[in-house]
This record gives sequence, C-alpha cells and structure tokens, in this order.
Amino acid sequence: MTLLYLGIRYIGILYSIAKALINMPLVSLTDAGCNILNYTTNGTAAMVTVMLGVIMIARLHAMYQRSRIMLIFLVIIFLAVNIACEILAVIVLKHFVGEELILSGAYMCSVEYEGDAELLFSMVWVLNTAWEVLVLFLSLWIAMKHFRDLRRFGPSTGSTMGDCFRVLIKSHVLYFASFVCVSCLDLSNLSPELANSNSAGAYVFDGALQISFVVQLFVLGPRLILSVREYHAELVADTDRETGINSIVFQEGVHVPTSSTV
Repeated sequence: MTLLYLGIRYIGILYSIAKALINMPLVSLTDAGCNILNYTTNGTAAMVTVMLGVIMIARLHAMYQRSRIMLIFLVIIFLAVNIACEILAVIVLKHFVGEELILSGAYMCSVEYEGDAELLFSMVWVLNTAWEVLVLFLSLWIAMKHFRDLRRFGPSTGSTMGDCFRVLIKSHVLYFASFVCVSCLDLSNLSPELANSNSAGAYVFDGALQISFVVQLFVLGPRLILSVREYHAELVADTDRETGINSIVFQEGVHVPTSSTV
C-alpha cells in the first residue's frame, strides 16, 4: 500500500506538470509536443485509475474478512472493465489530433477528436461508473450487515471494528461523490457547444473540470489509504496510553518492602 500511495502522489506531480505545460500560454510547443503531453496526461490518468482499483479491491477484501471468493470476483470484474476501457482508449487515441495554436500571441494546445470519439468516451464512462457503483454497493452492504450485527449482539462484541468500518465508508463515500462530480463535468464537456466555444465561461468550466479531476485522483484517492492509517495510528496511541495508565496504577498498588520492614 505504501508503494501505491507514493506512486499515486508522484504520478500526480507528473500529471500536473504536463497539464500546466499544455495550458500555459507562454510556453511554445510544437504539434508533436502537444501530442506527447496529451498522451502523457491520458496515460498517467489511466495508470492511477488502475492503482486506485487495486486499493479498492484490497479494502473490500479486508472488509469481507479476506474471502477468496470475493477476491476472485472483484479481480475478474476489475480486469474485464479495465481491459475494455484500455481497448476503447486506444481506439480513441487513434482518432486523436493535437496541434499548437497561436491566439493573440498566446500559445495553446488544441485537441480534436475525429470519428466516434464521443460515443467511445461515453462507453468508457459507463464502464467506470458501473465499477464504482459496484464497489460502493459492496462496501455499504457489508458495513450495514456489520452494524446490524453490532446492534443485535451489543457494541462490546466489536466496537473497534465498527469504528474501522465507519472510517472506511466515510472515505469511500467521499471519493465516490468526487467521482460522480468529475464524471458529470466530463460528460458535459463533450457537448459541441462547450468543446467549440472560446468564451470565458467555457474556460472556467474546463478549469473546474481539471481541478476536480486532480482532487479526485491525487488527493481523495490517496486518502483511501491515509484514512485507514490515521485510524490505526490513533488506535495504537490510545492502546499505549491505556497501557501506561494501567502500569502506573499497578505500581501504586504494589507494596515495596524496605529495610525497616524486614
């Protein structure tokens, strides 16, 4: 998990630099340079999406008490969805055209997609959304089942596990909300009115989309790992504190003989 966390963080830096160069009007890029940067951003985004999927599978595997059947099911669905998405992405990139435009002395990379790119983008969105909904449903289902068992048998049977499930669900719901937000903005950006518009509103909309996308992948994505680690650190700190208090109480209750009592 540490390697996944560090990988997502550093890939996020690479993605941000590439996006900044694409949208920086003072930097002159050739058509080949625009193509390379756009391939870089698309490739890094796909790589991080796969890494986040691995994190989701690991979380669900733990929530389902390391069930081998659940692990096999998740891996099969995950591979099917990602292989299909990668095939569609390759087809889209074949119809991808990037070129440098000079508008009023400002350099800008223009991206155009030919053929049925919008339809292929929509198919990728449907597949990714289906995966995210499935993962969220499985998380909520096992969490509600666990909380129902806690109410039936009493909180003393697993209060620590209940708190851990709350942390997992909270971070997952927050990530899913950001995914829905980015997906809606991305679909809206496919409309011809926005794609062919040079108005200030269109640029603001595109900026909001890029910021939301970065926050989803490179901020809330790693939080799926950090939230569990923070909870574990707090749990260890509370355990050490209770151990220290019990040790002090034990020492105060022990009578230590001295030479005068011998």
